[in-house]
Amino acid sequence: MLRNFLLLGLTLLLFGCNNSEIEGYKLSDKGFYFKLLGIGELNKYVTEGSYVTFHIQYATADDSVFFDAIRTAKIENPQYPGAIEDCFFMLSEGDSASFYINADNFFQKTLESTLPDFIPINSYLKLNLKIIAVKTPEQFKKEKEEFLAWVEDFGEYEKKVLKNYLDKRNISYSPFDTTVYKIPEKAGNDKNVELGDTVVVHFEGYFLNGKLFDSTRKRGEPFSFVYGTEWQVIKGLEKAIGRMHEGEKSIFVIPSFMAFGKEGSSTGLIPPYTSVVFEIELLKVGKKE
Repeated sequence: MLRNFLLLGLTLLLFGCNNSEIEGYKLSDKGFYFKLLGIGELNKYVTEGSYVTFHIQYATADDSVFFDAIRTAKIENPQYPGAIEDCFFMLSEGDSASFYINADNFFQKTLESTLPDFIPINSYLKLNLKIIAVKTPEQFKKEKEEFLAWVEDFGEYEKKVLKNYLDKRNISYSPFDTTVYKIPEKAGNDKNVELGDTVVVHFEGYFLNGKLFDSTRKRGEPFSFVYGTEWQVIKGLEKAIGRMHEGEKSIFVIPSFMAFGKEGSSTGLIPPYTSVVFEIELLKVGKKE
C-alpha cells in the first residue's frame, strides 16, 4: 500500500553522496542518515500494521522541494534493512525528521523498478517526513465504518455510486465533520480562513465518474470571494474552504445535500441527487481589516 503512494509524482532528481558522512546527520544502524527536526507530544510510535497519515517531501541536493504531499498508508514490515519503512519506525505522532536513504534499494526493491540512467549508483535520496497521525488497524476500521454509516443517509443510487468511487481509489477517509470528506494533497502555511476574509482559489469540479464540469484553471482565472458571503459557493465548498490553510491543495468529496441538492444545478448541468468532487487550491487569504 505504501509503495503505491511512493510511486505518485516520483520523477526524481537524486544526487550522489559517495557514502561519506553528511554534516548534521547521524548514521543509523540500518545504514541511512537521519536528523530529527521536531518532537511530538504523544508517544504514539509507528509500528508494523499502523495506518499513518504523513506529510512527505522529496528535495534536490540544494534543498529545492519538488514533491510535497500528504498521504495515508499502512506501514508494513520492511523488506530489507534501511528501507523507507525503517524511517517511519523511528518516529511517533507529531515527530518530523530528515533522511538520506539509498536510492538503489529504493528503486529496485521498494518500487520494484530499475534504477534510471540519470541516477548514479550508490546515490542517496533526501526525504523529509512528518508524522501527522498514527492509527491502529482497529481505529482505522472504526473510522471507515463511521464513514460508511454516513453514506447510509444518502439515496440508494447516490450511495452506491459514492461507495464505488471511494473503494476503487482506495481513498483513506479523513472526515472533518459529518458532511464533507477531505483527501489532503499538499500542505499549506499557518494562515487559516475566517469570516470576512477575501479568499482566492483555483478549483476543478468533477462528477464521480471523473468527468470535469467546471474549472477555474481552464478559464485561466482563479475565483475570489469574501468568505461567509451567502450564495457565493455551495455549502460543501464553503465548509471545505473554511477548513483549509493558505497554499493548501485538497480534494473534497461532497454529497448532494451539501452540493446541488434534490433539484440539481440551476443550469441543468448537475443532475439531482448527485455527489461531486472538488479539487481546491487555496492560493491566498486576505485578512479582513
